[in-house]
Amino acid sequence: MELETMRPNPVWNAESYDDAVATFEAAADEVVVKVWGGDWCKDCRSQLPDLAAALEAAGVDAVEHRPVETADDGSKVGPGVEAYGIELIPTVVVEDDEGRELARFVESEELPVVVHLAAELEASDP
Repeated sequence: MELETMRPNPVWNAESYDDAVATFEAAADEVVVKVWGGDWCKDCRSQLPDLAAALEAAGVDAVEHRPVETADDGSKVGPGVEAYGIELIPTVVVEDDEGRELARFVESEELPVVVHLAAELEASDP
């Protein structure tokens, strides 16, 4: 199932994020981006369209949508939630082609999703 919130923001400006886009361009063929989110989630609706636009601009094709629901007890339910320890959404994990985690964004950070992930990706030196 595709996340509607991962439709690229049509007014997102790649030029404003040149460095982050360049980082993802350099790794585009070597990474898988796994996105946990929900179309019902306010944070996902506000953050993921820009991430989708950035990944599209960088030519990252390996993007996995992992829709999440909330159980009655407030816990998250969905593909890979337990295996990856997903408690808050959106959560975005960038892995190399061997499954090694290179970067992670969880719900909110001081920087936009793509900038946060690019900084962690650069630090991991894929």
